[in-house]
Amino acid sequence: MAQVSDTWGPESHAKKPNTLRPQPPSSSSYDQAGLLEEIVGLQSRASYSTQGLCQAVAMLPPASRLLSLLLVTGMRGAMPSPWTPLQGCYVAEEAGERTFRCSQAGLSIVPTGIPNDTRKLYLDANQLASVPAGAFQQLPVLEELDLSHNALAHLSRAAFQGLEGTLRHLDLSTNQLASVPVEAFMGLQIQVNLSANPWLCDCSLQEVLKRVQLVPGTGTGIVCGPGARPDLVGQEFLPLAGEEELCGTGRGGVHRHIDMALLVTMGGWLALVVGYLVHYVWQNRDENRRPLKRAPVLPVHSEGSSTLSTVV
Repeated sequence: MAQVSDTWGPESHAKKPNTLRPQPPSSSSYDQAGLLEEIVGLQSRASYSTQGLCQAVAMLPPASRLLSLLLVTGMRGAMPSPWTPLQGCYVAEEAGERTFRCSQAGLSIVPTGIPNDTRKLYLDANQLASVPAGAFQQLPVLEELDLSHNALAHLSRAAFQGLEGTLRHLDLSTNQLASVPVEAFMGLQIQVNLSANPWLCDCSLQEVLKRVQLVPGTGTGIVCGPGARPDLVGQEFLPLAGEEELCGTGRGGVHRHIDMALLVTMGGWLALVVGYLVHYVWQNRDENRRPLKRAPVLPVHSEGSSTLSTVV
């Protein structure tokens, strides 16, 4: 650092001429400018020395010192806050990529404060039960996400919002997922592992498999769980998805066969009712067309008339 000129002292004020004409910049002015540049450079670094910065500011004259303190205070608000490590989690460089590992850390919710330059995120072997909307949207360069070996039973429709252009690998294996919303995978170009979950083998799962690519060798692990149709429990889903259209023309393909059975039953009852009504109407029409039989007219005999005929 340049030696500070003695013109900064109180005696120097008496030596300066009392004139309003602009004075050429002195060597001390250049020293002050260089010192300010050094302070700014120190502030732009993440690992600056606070003690050295304070000493540098203390060497400035009062007016420059105030300006420098204001500059330092303003820039400190723009500095990224240091990441506070979570228990059981750490940041590492793996294959030249920023990795955040938080495996077996006893987490019950997705942690916050993950460095936003993370490319690989491992949250496996925890107790995560759900993934809320926008849980990873603060990670703009995330490429790989491992959520395996948790207790996931629910995915929000916007669980992976913000990862549409970056996420390439997603591991959801060994969880408690029975069904997932199709919207959660909209716009994602990923390889996904869905094995070892108690799937319902419903329309949503069939639609998801149309939009994603399975990790090689994991398709056989997608098996219908206890909540699926009785005839599907324990079967691999991929062959079923290729043979049967579970969605039909609407949503909720798992209930499609039940709905069809109810529809057929109701149609049968309706056909019986209509048939009975038609038979009843035609029978009444036939009876109305038949001529009415007139009753025979019997002669009327009265006591008076018989007496008269006898007299005659």
